[in-house]
Amino acid sequence: MSIKIDQATIEDLDELVPLFDAYRQFYGEDEDLDLARGFLGDRLERNDSAVFVARGGDGTAIGFAQLFPSFSSTMATFIFILNDLYVAPDVRGMGVGGALLKAAAGFGREVGAAQLTLSTAADNTAAQSLYRSMGWERSEAFWTYNLSLVWRPSIRLVVAPSGGLTRIMTGAHL
Repeated sequence: MSIKIDQATIEDLDELVPLFDAYRQFYGEDEDLDLARGFLGDRLERNDSAVFVARGGDGTAIGFAQLFPSFSSTMATFIFILNDLYVAPDVRGMGVGGALLKAAAGFGREVGAAQLTLSTAADNTAAQSLYRSMGWERSEAFWTYNLSLVWRPSIRLVVAPSGGLTRIMTGAHL
């Protein structure tokens, strides 16, 4: 299979949105093309991530990878977090994921990053096998912990004693 990898620009957004939304659904999120478009569009417009798009021989987008810049305090240097890697189901096992990983590593080297880091689902054994085959090493020294800071506000309108309306914001952590 012929695979071409390019760094994405805002002009690639329309082709990337369905892939990005499918990636989110793979990890249990609901379909939301508007959310996918807004999030990915912001990343591309603001240049706060590097997105790579894989295209098949006919030029159709078939996968993507997204790198977020970060820093390592212990190494005292610049790194990238490979936060997203997705390949369309009908072309998995054909080298697309490997080509995206190579492009991400090449870009990281080119801009002087010391390391790429990623995490994946514990049950995503296909991805884990790919990472190992490409020289990625699983860390046994660190555990990942997450603390949700997402708060979904809701607004209630309440009639105040004066007869006017008062807005009260309530909400809950997700």
